[in-house]
Amino acid sequence: MPLPLVYHDDYSPPFPAGHRFPMEKFRLLRDHLLDSGLTRDEALIRPQLCPPEILALAHERDYIERYCSGQMGHEELRRLGLPWSEALARRTVRAVGGSLLGAELALRHGLACHLAGGTHHAHRDHASGFCIFNDLAVIALYLLESGQAGRVLIFDCDVHQGDGTARILEQVPDAITVSLHCEKNFPARKAHSDWDIPLPLHLGDADYLKVVDDALSYLLPLYQPDIVLYDAGVDVHKDDALGYLNLTDAGLAARDERVIHSCLARDIPLLGVIGGGYDKDRHALARRHGILHHSAQRVWERLGLR
Repeated sequence: MPLPLVYHDDYSPPFPAGHRFPMEKFRLLRDHLLDSGLTRDEALIRPQLCPPEILALAHERDYIERYCSGQMGHEELRRLGLPWSEALARRTVRAVGGSLLGAELALRHGLACHLAGGTHHAHRDHASGFCIFNDLAVIALYLLESGQAGRVLIFDCDVHQGDGTARILEQVPDAITVSLHCEKNFPARKAHSDWDIPLPLHLGDADYLKVVDDALSYLLPLYQPDIVLYDAGVDVHKDDALGYLNLTDAGLAARDERVIHSCLARDIPLLGVIGGGYDKDRHALARRHGILHHSAQRVWERLGLR
């Protein structure tokens, strides 16, 4: 069986030209993975919309209904940073469904990757930082409530702190939130993750990878989670517009392989989601996000997973 990859054509709806958020990156990522020979379009696994009752595990029902029906006010949309449209609302709900499907595939096969996900700034009752619904929190709560996992560890390597995830899951002892993020970056007011690992500006490959290795070697044996949700944000890259860290392509690949291999070597299933990444060169950005999927494929083949 090939590495399970989750994607849907809804992921890149029509969007205002020149908008700061690179909505087309999801489609371009799919194209890059096809062009590189990693997968075929018919092999990609298409998710359903996330049911509203599962969204409501992490979000207020009133907030879900107001967003999905286009009833959010100007100030709420300004905080989100994205224009509302019916297509974007559908894409948002389907992308949470994609992360949910990816988690179930990871539990079944040991490893799966989503071509979206990592919307860690979304809070229980409001949007923030381009994030509407928090797929990481939704998955954690769903897996715990359904009994598919007894403990979930979120390993968030996006350059920005996963403040929404931390606040939603703050009172859930079996959902462990770990955030490796640039200390002087968005959000200005940080939340309290179970493990916050703030990183100094301009950190490069070697020092960053040592932090990752130290965190994994301590936290995985400590918690022994039933699944790891890995946010593989590429906004730690030296060329990212919003990052302020200095990782190279090789550093990203080493990070992804180490995280994935560390989990799978301990028989801990892992779901990889792409997280943040910002670059005016959208094709370069798509290739950068694809490092996760190529890294996952190498580990998949090395360990002989099926």
